[in-house]
Amino acid sequence: MAGVAGGNDFQWCFSQVKGAIDEDVAEADIISTVEFNHSGELLATGDKGGRVVIFQHEQECKNRPHLRGEYNVYSTFQSHEPEFDYLKSLEIEEKINKIRWLPQQNSAHFLLSTNDKTIKLWKIGERDKRAEGYNLKDEDGRLRDPFRITSLRVPVLMPMDLMVEASPRRVFANAHTYHINSISVNSDHQTYLSADDLRINLWHLEITDRSFNIVDIKPANMEELTEVITAAECHPNQCNVFVYSSSKGTIRLCDMRTAALCDRHTKFFEEPEDPSSRSFFSEIISSISDVKFSHSGRYMMTRDYLSVKVWDLNMENRPVETYQVHEYLRSKLCSLYENDCIFDKFECCWNGSDSAIMTGSYNNFFRMFDRNTRKDITLEASRESSKPRATLKPRKVSTGGKRKKDEISVDSLDFNKKILHTAWHPKENVIAVAATNNLYIFQDKIN
Repeated sequence: MAGVAGGNDFQWCFSQVKGAIDEDVAEADIISTVEFNHSGELLATGDKGGRVVIFQHEQECKNRPHLRGEYNVYSTFQSHEPEFDYLKSLEIEEKINKIRWLPQQNSAHFLLSTNDKTIKLWKIGERDKRAEGYNLKDEDGRLRDPFRITSLRVPVLMPMDLMVEASPRRVFANAHTYHINSISVNSDHQTYLSADDLRINLWHLEITDRSFNIVDIKPANMEELTEVITAAECHPNQCNVFVYSSSKGTIRLCDMRTAALCDRHTKFFEEPEDPSSRSFFSEIISSISDVKFSHSGRYMMTRDYLSVKVWDLNMENRPVETYQVHEYLRSKLCSLYENDCIFDKFECCWNGSDSAIMTGSYNNFFRMFDRNTRKDITLEASRESSKPRATLKPRKVSTGGKRKKDEISVDSLDFNKKILHTAWHPKENVIAVAATNNLYIFQDKIN
């Protein structure tokens, strides 16, 4: 079957895999977020150990023009350290929850990274020259005796080996009582929002000591709490509009021009529930784990436990498209509840032209849906198909009865292997898929 990507018939093939092959995976090495920058030249990953690894796209080989350039490590740095909140006697883990790139303004790159409590703005810059010929210190850095200096010299810049430096430029702390689940850079490139379970704050990138609280759903009595905020995102080209999703499966669109505190939404998106399909698990599986605006700003996509829905911002009463990700798990909800997998938070992403969408599943499977042809495909991130340019074979799950060759039984799916985080290159058919501690990169193989 042809691949899925905006109407072109092509197949996906393996490009690279990053990360150790060991069976015993260290908790700190598990990838917790993946994000391309706006040009797709850089790809950042964050892990549970608080590290950020940035890969850079190398140029194509001139002698092998059919091979696209690879992504190689550009910079690695420790973004967050484990902390302890002495007032609440709580450990704050270093896990990177989200990374968001800022649009590039000069030769340096900037990104925001966050753990549960603290957001940091990092500058990633290159240095290939160093100053030599100081008056007050020797070449090895020791200070010279000022009385022995008899002449002045002008320092000069000398070439040196290229060095990539990551330096923290701002630290935005102490604004969230609950765990941060989302950060989103606004289209004005000056502000961004951060969301936790009950509040959303608006920050200016230059100001670290204060933020504006724009949404607060905390009830006066916490026993009356019925829902929490699960994700939030700014509109791609209207700097006054943002959306946030809830654990009840609803999405609220807010306009910051209407009031300083956006507790009253402008639009409310909710699909009416079918009473005949209601069960004990209905509320859990309807909780939205991710919300993403399309690049055009006309649509938004939400991911709940079993499906992906595409909403037109002009139609609030139901989604315009619904795609089943792993409907065969509906009969397994009881065991998924017992092993806590039912609370997994899957993310979703658009391709560069908004014509296709991608999201993860279990058994290291990930799903793609073509919005034009309504075709869908299941692929697997596996080292078994990790030969260069090896074509990915579509996978199928059988739900009972006779199992065909190449099909995998729903009972033999590995729920410990899950793809929660994926990213699609903004301009090309290149995807990054995080599978535990490995980062797989796939690209198109045009027929």
